[in-house]
Amino acid sequence: MDILYILIALGGILLGFVIDRVILKRSITKKLKSAEDQKKLILKEAEVNAESIKKDKVLEAKEKFLKLKTEFEEEANRKKNLLITNENKLKQRESTISKQIEQNKRVEAELESAKENLQAQLEIVRKRKEEYEKLKNQQVSILEKVSNLTAEEAKAQLIQTLKDEARTDASAHIKEIMEEANMSATKEAKKIVLQTIQRTATEHAIENCVSVFNIESDDIKGKIIGREGRNIRALEAATGVEIIVDDTPEAIIISGFDPVRREIARLSLHRLVQDGRIHPARIEEIVSKTTKNIDEEIVEIGERTVIDLGIHGLHPELIKLVGRMRFRSSYGQNLLQHSREVANLCATLASELGINPKQAKRAGLLHDIGKVWPDEPEKPHAIIGMELAQKYKESPDICNAIGAHHDEIEMTTMISPIVQACDAISGSRPGARREIMEQYLKRLKELEEVALSFEGVNKCYAIQAGRELRVLVDAENVTDQRAGELSFNISQKIEKDMQYPGQIKVTVIRETRAVAFAK
Repeated sequence: MDILYILIALGGILLGFVIDRVILKRSITKKLKSAEDQKKLILKEAEVNAESIKKDKVLEAKEKFLKLKTEFEEEANRKKNLLITNENKLKQRESTISKQIEQNKRVEAELESAKENLQAQLEIVRKRKEEYEKLKNQQVSILEKVSNLTAEEAKAQLIQTLKDEARTDASAHIKEIMEEANMSATKEAKKIVLQTIQRTATEHAIENCVSVFNIESDDIKGKIIGREGRNIRALEAATGVEIIVDDTPEAIIISGFDPVRREIARLSLHRLVQDGRIHPARIEEIVSKTTKNIDEEIVEIGERTVIDLGIHGLHPELIKLVGRMRFRSSYGQNLLQHSREVANLCATLASELGINPKQAKRAGLLHDIGKVWPDEPEKPHAIIGMELAQKYKESPDICNAIGAHHDEIEMTTMISPIVQACDAISGSRPGARREIMEQYLKRLKELEEVALSFEGVNKCYAIQAGRELRVLVDAENVTDQRAGELSFNISQKIEKDMQYPGQIKVTVIRETRAVAFAK
């Protein structure tokens, strides 16, 4: 029974294997047939694509061939046209050359004919010259027999006679020309100077000794004065000017003969009022900073001046001195304004006379540079200015013009009289200067120099129009007793050495300070 089951199982397995093999064979056959059909389809599509590509390539080749053919034909036509053009040009040149050859032949023939005519005329002239020489010799012989003089002697007498007549006529003619030239030169010079003055317009503001500081309200006056006047005293001691706080509404008057001190005081007041903190220590700090700023402003003013006038290549030290002119006056006339006016006048006058206007303008600006040089005051300012110009490598013409504008040295260039004339024009304009102002400023400077000559004096300021001399001394080296003696000695020297109206009050200020730092 078990064997039967085993046989049946084996038969089933064998039957399943046979059936599986049959099914597998059919499947493979079906796949092969499908692959064969797909192969045929792919081959057919490839043939169609190949035919299409073939047609496209043929068309593309035909188009390229037609394009190349067209380009070749165009190039051939262009070259053909170029050859035709060149051929026409050659024909024209050949025609032109032929005409020129024919013209040259005609010219050569005319020249030959003219040459023959010229030779014939030269022969005629030679024969006539020979006849003239014969006649001349005959006439000379006759004249020598009549006058008993040889030809050379007669010629010498004639020349001498002509020379004498020419000298006489020339002398009279020269005299007439000189008189006419002098008259016309004077007239022309006046005309040029008048035109120069008319073309250079300027203001005639006289420098005074006061500045006005405007404030927003009168309440600020109390802060400026301070408790028992300590603020205003500290400000006057630091700046060397007199601060006048009166009933003038919304204004404080700053009085002092030195424009630099007045400007420092004005700017310091402006900063203190803006800051609001007004006390002696703050005042000294602000005045110190403002003094440094003024030095920077002097350089800026000098640079702006030379730029405005179109002057280039000026030494920095000369530019600084030009800026210092802003705070210097000459007989009441602002020195910088005066120098700018002289520079413009010199340029205009030099242009009218055909002289280099740039050099004339440069000399006009620098002509009073010696007035702002603090050293060697015993020399004339023109000589000091000339030496400064030489030191800072200015040209010899400009140096001579600076030194000679007051006739301290001899004028050697044409610029020198121009600078001298323009300086006189600027100073002599109505209202430009005031002699009393210059004498007043000179007296106040001499007053300060007397006090500074004593040992122990740090600073000295002439205030109240020279009626008071305020002297600040070194507290460490000058005692209270010495301060009293110093005040008396200064007053005695002023009485002895100076001339002044009224009386001068000499105030010696000795201040002791104790300073310590908390760290």
